[in-house]
Amino acid sequence: MAYIAPSVLSCDFANIQRDIEMLNKSQADYIHVDIMDGVFVPNISFGLPVCEAMARHATKPLDVHLMIVHPENYVEAFKKAGASIISVHYEACNHLHRNLQQIKALGIQAGVALNPHTSVSLLSEIIQDIDMVCLMSVNPGFGGQKFIENTYSKVSQLKNLIIQKNASTKIEIDGGVNAETAPKLIKAGADVLVAGSYVFGAANPTQTIAELKSL
Repeated sequence: MAYIAPSVLSCDFANIQRDIEMLNKSQADYIHVDIMDGVFVPNISFGLPVCEAMARHATKPLDVHLMIVHPENYVEAFKKAGASIISVHYEACNHLHRNLQQIKALGIQAGVALNPHTSVSLLSEIIQDIDMVCLMSVNPGFGGQKFIENTYSKVSQLKNLIIQKNASTKIEIDGGVNAETAPKLIKAGADVLVAGSYVFGAANPTQTIAELKSL
């Protein structure tokens, strides 16, 4: 059974509180918050004030995914804004080990996100320091994209690396998660499934979350 992290990038921005309260009552394990700066990715989403507002209403941990340049300048502020987990992009960090230490020093979990073209083997020297690896199964920046099939292979490779290094790292998948891809991802070794448009575009989001949770 996987952990489910609905992505509020696909919620109704005019009714964020309502949608957060729906997630509180659902079987979701985390609330996934995508932070985009328009530089690292070609889109802009939420900033600190919106994250803080979500945290005031959320009873589930906020899983904050920083798709931004220079994440080290903002992790402390996002922790104060309510983040329980902060993931930084491998591609945005010149000193990844230092970035992870910085997040853990705040008393929260540290994650690393990988773009579709980035090999999981690049994490071999650092996997034991990572609480969660977020594998992007679409190109970051926009919701509702088509799932990249190579992701299943990446999950298997990453799972093997985690076992080989005796690490306790969770594998999170972000993008294109639905009823078809979710079972295959879990079979390949995924622990956490991020679902945005599949949940918020459903007639009954709570039921959709429950169905993902039951896989």
